[in-house]
Amino acid sequence: MSRVGKKLIPIPQNVKVNVENNLLKVSGPLGELEHFFPSGIQVQILDGQISVQRSGDAPKLRALHGLTRTLIANMVQGVTEGFSKSLEITGLGYRALVEKDKLILRAGYSHPVEFPFPPGIQIGVDKQIITVKGIDKQLVGETAARIRAIRLPEPYKGKGIRYLGEYVRRKVGKAAVAAVSAKK
Repeated sequence: MSRVGKKLIPIPQNVKVNVENNLLKVSGPLGELEHFFPSGIQVQILDGQISVQRSGDAPKLRALHGLTRTLIANMVQGVTEGFSKSLEITGLGYRALVEKDKLILRAGYSHPVEFPFPPGIQIGVDKQIITVKGIDKQLVGETAARIRAIRLPEPYKGKGIRYLGEYVRRKVGKAAVAAVSAKK
């Protein structure tokens, strides 16, 4: 039995959970999420908690057991608290601003890059920090990764867009290597 899969998920007071066939709907104060789970997995609501079980011991079902439980737990957390990721812009002249439903980035290119918000995502900018918020954990992470991919942090000067607190290993440039080899 999966250690993760057999844990029960508590349902908070302000969250409604509905299971029909293989579709799970979770609604709370921040919104509503749906998840279609595989046919070999059973989801039941027992005494204010969600239980996830599998019908057999096939390797595929064993793999999906813990995954399904974690996805459901993330749905419950998303509709109650939400998720957020923060990105940091580093570089001279690099900036971001929000206009209507677009993030406009000046990230060292000859033109500003426009990034439209996906539905269900809110993006805020405070000086050099971009904050991505939403109720779907996967969508928040994917949106943050797509923003980061616009200008990846480079290892020589450290310019680019990185996750807040991310460490970028710095490399020594050519000039410093040439100076060291010239001394020998």
